[in-house]
Amino acid sequence: MDYKVSGSDIILHERELSLDDTLDCGQAFRWESIPSDYFRTYKGFFKNIPLMISEKEYGKGEFILHNVSEEDFLGVWLDYFDLSTDYGELKRRFCEDETLKKACEYGAGIRLLRQDAEECLISFILSQNNNIPRIKGIIGRLCEMYGGFPDFSAMKGVTPEELAPLRAGFRAKYIADCSERVNSGSLDIERVKGLPLDKAAGELMTVKGIGPKVAMCVLLFGMYRTDAYPVDVWIKRVNEQYYPNGLPLCVKGNEGIAQQYLFHYIRNLKT
Repeated sequence: MDYKVSGSDIILHERELSLDDTLDCGQAFRWESIPSDYFRTYKGFFKNIPLMISEKEYGKGEFILHNVSEEDFLGVWLDYFDLSTDYGELKRRFCEDETLKKACEYGAGIRLLRQDAEECLISFILSQNNNIPRIKGIIGRLCEMYGGFPDFSAMKGVTPEELAPLRAGFRAKYIADCSERVNSGSLDIERVKGLPLDKAAGELMTVKGIGPKVAMCVLLFGMYRTDAYPVDVWIKRVNEQYYPNGLPLCVKGNEGIAQQYLFHYIRNLKT
């Protein structure tokens, strides 16, 4: 990774990044592609900090972070895009396995987004039995209701009835329950981050509506637990078809990052 300041922008050089692969793969729901003069431009948020980012040409690894100071790049976006991690080296290790080699070649620009834990928790509760456009719509209405994405302190005492304008269906009662648990201290997000993986997942699953898959998504995307391995219908298919005896040793400690490549690959596989 290399960068330079250019006027009010940051020019980023990172070959192991694709905006489409990273921002539109289902790990975050507040990014949208917008028309521009570049190959691809997205606008979105980390928490309530906005960003517009452009990929200048396909596959060239040059990006523009528009109207971003060097201080904000180093203090916010470098961490959010996980730019201190060598994904080239990770993929070199993953490619010891033939299936992962194909997956890494197919989705070469995927990176893990290091999201805010509270936002991620709310987002993935809303993601259950849902599709991405509808999830984005619910989250958009949530942001309108609170004037930005709320943290749990802003939602203290919220009821499912008060969340009815979100049109989130049964998920509203899960959000209300999660808010009550966080605000009462019965779910301590900071403590969960430091627990062994199984215990951390178990703590998250004390919230109504959170099962193993959502818990692992929150651990992976919201707490940067790279050993968390969310299993949905696509990854279940991967496990059954390619890894009936378990994942290869080359992904140990980074099962969640490997999962991102495998998920993208199997979901788009034409055979």
